[in-house]
Amino acid sequence: MQKSRLDKFITAALIKNKREAKLLLAQNKVKVNGVVVNDASFQINKFSNIEVNEQTLQRNSPIYMMLNKPIGVVSATKDNIHKTVLDLITITEKHTLHIVGRLDLNTSGLVLLTNDSSWSERLTLPDRKVPKTYQVTLQNKLTPDYVSAFKQGMYFEYENITTAPAELKIKSEYVAHVTLMEGKYHQIKRMFGRFRNPVVKLHRSTIGNLHLDHNLPVGASRYLTHEEASNIFCNTNN
Repeated sequence: MQKSRLDKFITAALIKNKREAKLLLAQNKVKVNGVVVNDASFQINKFSNIEVNEQTLQRNSPIYMMLNKPIGVVSATKDNIHKTVLDLITITEKHTLHIVGRLDLNTSGLVLLTNDSSWSERLTLPDRKVPKTYQVTLQNKLTPDYVSAFKQGMYFEYENITTAPAELKIKSEYVAHVTLMEGKYHQIKRMFGRFRNPVVKLHRSTIGNLHLDHNLPVGASRYLTHEEASNIFCNTNN
């Protein structure tokens, strides 16, 4: 998360020079998160609550949300044709949110939104290896061969890459659960394409340790609890 010096923030917020800002700090008139601070070089971020002479200069709170994305909605903030994920959010601060990992137009399920770029980077950077699980419905029957093929990874000639090992669990003749540690372009559909088995339905159910709330209606969203936002990283290399 981007940080800045406290005196620089005060100078910009109050249109003062650095000397005046440092005087306010020396006079113990500045509080950060309710605590008096007189160190000009003190590091703050956009979620630091800052007061000068009892006047609030900044009071932002991190927001973490889950959305049960319907098919036909795009993972974008604006689109001229389709309804967007952000169109489904009703909170007044929705303009401050960004999407954490996208789903295709015809993929449903768990989408995360936040105003905390540090949190979203930890979830989406490739080296973080946060697992994501999808329920996949296929046109043709599954066989045990799929399990070993997904575990070995597959070579994609167009990008000249081999996918990381993926876990596939057969749940029924036509349904599998697939867990990925990465998210290449249309990866799941392309992997099943090696078996000439078209994906009929694709639904993301988990990200890290966070499961889509079964009681959350399609198209609805809710805030994550502090525990959910923190524990999503458990058992990962974060």
